[in-house]
Amino acid sequence: MVESTCVQRQSGDNAAVTPSDLKRPEIMMPDRIWLQHYPCGVPAEIDADRYRSIPELFAEVVARYADRPAFHSLGRTLGYRELDGLSRDFAAFLQGLPGLRKGERVAIMSPNLLQYPVALFGILRAGMIVVNVNPLYTARELEHQLRDSGARAIVVVENFAATLQQVWQNTAVQHVITTQIGDLLPIPRRWLVNFAVKYVQRLVPNWRIDGAIPFSEALARGAAASFSPAIIDPADLAFLQYTGGTTGVAKGAMLSHRNMLANLQQTGVWISGSFKEGSEIVIAPLPMYHIFCLTSTLSFMQWGSLSVLITNPRDLPALVRELGRWPWSVMSGVNTLFNGLLHTPGFSALDFSSLKVVIGGGAAIQQSVAERWKQVTGRYVTEAYGLTEASPGVSATPLGTPWNGMIGLPLPSTVVSIRDEHFNALAPWTGDDGLEHHTGEICVRGPQVMTGYWGNPEETAAVMEDGWFKTGDIGHLNGEGYLTITDRKKDLILVSGFNVYPSEIESVVASHPGVLECGAVGVPDERTGEAVKVVIVRKDPQLTREAVVEHCRKQLTGYKLPRQVEFRDTLPKSPIGKILRRELRGGQTS
Repeated sequence: MVESTCVQRQSGDNAAVTPSDLKRPEIMMPDRIWLQHYPCGVPAEIDADRYRSIPELFAEVVARYADRPAFHSLGRTLGYRELDGLSRDFAAFLQGLPGLRKGERVAIMSPNLLQYPVALFGILRAGMIVVNVNPLYTARELEHQLRDSGARAIVVVENFAATLQQVWQNTAVQHVITTQIGDLLPIPRRWLVNFAVKYVQRLVPNWRIDGAIPFSEALARGAAASFSPAIIDPADLAFLQYTGGTTGVAKGAMLSHRNMLANLQQTGVWISGSFKEGSEIVIAPLPMYHIFCLTSTLSFMQWGSLSVLITNPRDLPALVRELGRWPWSVMSGVNTLFNGLLHTPGFSALDFSSLKVVIGGGAAIQQSVAERWKQVTGRYVTEAYGLTEASPGVSATPLGTPWNGMIGLPLPSTVVSIRDEHFNALAPWTGDDGLEHHTGEICVRGPQVMTGYWGNPEETAAVMEDGWFKTGDIGHLNGEGYLTITDRKKDLILVSGFNVYPSEIESVVASHPGVLECGAVGVPDERTGEAVKVVIVRKDPQLTREAVVEHCRKQLTGYKLPRQVEFRDTLPKSPIGKILRRELRGGQTS
């Protein structure tokens, strides 16, 4: 049992909800038992309509914290006033491009650099839609996302322009804006960083895209142009955030301004009890193109926080050195990052006296990691559960909760229901009978839930029913409203918090001429939580593991690559010939 330190309101008490609120589907549930166990100060509901758009919230933040630092990266700190000016210039530039109107999609293919928030807010202020792209995508993966989204423009860091060069003419992209790593750093550091990246480290493959516009030129052109603030409705789309669908093909979750603004409030009120305006320093090691870090970072801006963007979180010694430079108070991360830091020399010697909140998401936090983190830093990891389709936050453990294997209470204005295979609601488990009678698919309602998948009504219909989003995760609620995940209905593999869909891996592996048939599954991995394993029936008896991995490397980004390869004479199948993935996890690997 989890002790409640503050009984804030009784279950079903809607004293803070207006009559019009009661008509909203996210509020309509007769017994929200979790409200009895909410932390002190956390409301049962948030006002999802407080702001009409993200730019409206951004304008308020800038007005309040204009002279405070907003983002830091690679030695330069960008203040809120500077961010306002640069994003305004980029918005004006976009509005001046032929074919770009309100509602057009603009992609960003960048790691954590200062250019990212400038481009992000510029796109949104122009009334356009952000399409986040993983910069490590292969040409195949990139082409699919650009074609599916219909993006008309893309901002790409030069390090990845060679990949874009291969596919952009097969897409709707008309305008390419390129940037170098150091473009927003002061001179002469800008020159030194760009020279080192390109000519010393040789991290920029040769590329040529005719008509590409440098980011610095785009800002200059925008500064000389007029800007017309877009009129944005809360229901207008802010992001197309790509995730796998039930078929494993990447789908664009349509996240509106209202979706995102609601989740910023929901997560914000949950974690901000001890925050001081204009004082918090947030470490952002996860990539902002990932929904978890994106929402977390935007949420912290509401308090005028400074976000320290980590460009390469895999360089753990460098990350530890960066942590030592700041009296940081907040960090979000995944299990693999926390585990890696705990095993990096120098981390345990850091000063953690300013640390207030650590948020873990993307994948389950292992008990050994959570307990070791508390021992070293003095703070518990607040475990959160979410999905891209929910912007992403659904539930979280109250601050200061020891690891307990659960994923917390539903966030304000969020309703969670456990449903059986016939979509009947199941009661919470109180220990009086078998747990199996209370375990089913986790379904979610709330203002943060997406409007659907871009251009794919079939996939949307498969996961939405009567206003509920069917997560594909299996679990149960206990008598206090705490949520536990016990299994996954979908066969997705979680690698360091990233979704990997077996069907995509199988499609790539099966395209090798030496493969007769194959199956892909996730297997436990100490470093990444799960790793990809493929089981293959060979057509070519000489086929090797190395050949399979090299074939995949050309079409899949790094975290999707098979770490285990097993060869068998046959694959286990159902009576109708479907491969039984659950039976592929054991056996010998090579």
